[in-house]
Amino acid sequence: MLVHTPPVSLGSSAPDFSLPDVDGNEVRRSDIGGERGLVVAFICNHCPYVKAIAKEIAQDATTLEAEGFGFVAIMPNDYRSYPSDSPEQMKEFSAQHKFAFPYLVDEEQSVAKAYGAVCTPDFFGIDAEGRIQYRGRLDNGSVKRPTERIAELVIAMRAIAEGRSVVTQNPSVGCSIKWRR
Repeated sequence: MLVHTPPVSLGSSAPDFSLPDVDGNEVRRSDIGGERGLVVAFICNHCPYVKAIAKEIAQDATTLEAEGFGFVAIMPNDYRSYPSDSPEQMKEFSAQHKFAFPYLVDEEQSVAKAYGAVCTPDFFGIDAEGRIQYRGRLDNGSVKRPTERIAELVIAMRAIAEGRSVVTQNPSVGCSIKWRR
């Protein structure tokens, strides 16, 4: 089911978390935040919207990490009902798309609920003080890639680091999170 992200209360504290990565190592939000801020991306392996932008996610993460931002992806789906989102498949997806950032499993779905994530992909930009300042899409494309890409998340994170407010926050569009029943 196609879902658009709702607006978020900007300036609210970003929920903390401790989740396992694809190798089973616990990763805490405090371990991965950069000195300029952090991006928390809710993604999964099977969503066509995520597949369409996986290369750009990896590129933008590399760009942001080089500029002092942390980057993490969290898979919130019920992978027992959607086996293509299992930790084993996440590991393959991460390697295939050359993710250089942690890809975490939110098995209990508590982190997705704490952030108010509703779809994959769903991007949250957090400032250096741990406040959510951005919720929106990665760029101006979706499944169909634009001829001229505008990296909205990168632009937003740079503004956040400079203390400027991010006026344009276009909602992300994607597949609904597959909640456990």
